[in-house]
Amino acid sequence: MTLFDGITARVIETPRLMVNVLEREGDDPETPPDRTVVFIHGNVSSSLFWQETMQDLPADLRVIAIDLRGFGGTEHAPIDATRGVRDFSDDVRAALAVLGIPTAHLVGWSMGGGVILQYALDHPVLSLTLQAPVSPYGFGGTRRDGSRLTDDDAGCGGGGANPDFVQRLNDHDRTDEAPTSPRSVFRSGYVAAGYESPYEDVWVESMLTTSTATGNYPGDSVPSESWPGFAPGRVGVLNTMTPGHFDVSGIVELADKPPILWIHGTLDAIVSDASFYDLNNLGKLGVIPGWPGDDVAPPQQMVSQTRDVLERYAAAGGEVTELSLEGVGHSPHLERPVAFRHALLEAIGYVGHPIDPAPPTEAIIIRSSD
Repeated sequence: MTLFDGITARVIETPRLMVNVLEREGDDPETPPDRTVVFIHGNVSSSLFWQETMQDLPADLRVIAIDLRGFGGTEHAPIDATRGVRDFSDDVRAALAVLGIPTAHLVGWSMGGGVILQYALDHPVLSLTLQAPVSPYGFGGTRRDGSRLTDDDAGCGGGGANPDFVQRLNDHDRTDEAPTSPRSVFRSGYVAAGYESPYEDVWVESMLTTSTATGNYPGDSVPSESWPGFAPGRVGVLNTMTPGHFDVSGIVELADKPPILWIHGTLDAIVSDASFYDLNNLGKLGVIPGWPGDDVAPPQQMVSQTRDVLERYAAAGGEVTELSLEGVGHSPHLERPVAFRHALLEAIGYVGHPIDPAPPTEAIIIRSSD
């Protein structure tokens, strides 16, 4: 079974496509937006990853997790990467409209963080919780200030996917016999070393829902004259996050700025300033031959880029809270569920912020006779 106790799934029809949503039994559809939380998963995953968090949140919240197109139980419609992640964010908007949710607190993980930032650029939201989010400037091929390294974003997008990993997704490989199997990738990339869960089989099943059809994961590529010899195409998941198609740094300019919670782990292998999924970093490490050097192809400083943008957001009047978790990888909600849950409840205003610094205390001695 991939659904946990108290979690239900249903497919809803929207004007754009059929969308699968997870909900909790007993949640009230009339719950107001300020007590409604919507979870958006990341790349090569689905809403199944949010189930533990959904179970642990207070019963008087309405909690929903949505499968993006090409993942989980949502229709495997092709993705127009030239729109960045707007196909995804527009799908979320359509699903929320059908569910009667005009606005909500949005939580996005990895690529899902980019999706909810794009959503906030286009529609009002109450708050944004970004968990290990893709950089505001996309994935790969940029300097710290967000400027592109090449005009064609060489080394980014669909061509960077490992073909054996894609084949193992397509074959529904559940083993750990190869480093490119989904289970091995989960253990090495999604979480830090030492993480164990009785639900690992569910996380792997979630990864295996990824559609590898044309137009979904990973996407197409075209030849490039720049190292490493390919550039992103126009369709598919990985091409949505390439710098020429994706830039959500405009969040800084929003007139109405929702509060932002940024949660990330210090051992994140995917989103970091030295990502093992960034081809420029792999070139620098000697994994990919022919790297032209830091002047031409520096590794992307993903975390620093996010911090820079969020600092500008705060300077422009927005509220930003950062929670950096030591020893945690790409999945804080799985690896540190208590810390994640408390930070989220603070971000949506369900619980108050602790006073910092704490007020002074004093001891009062009371006699037993009193």
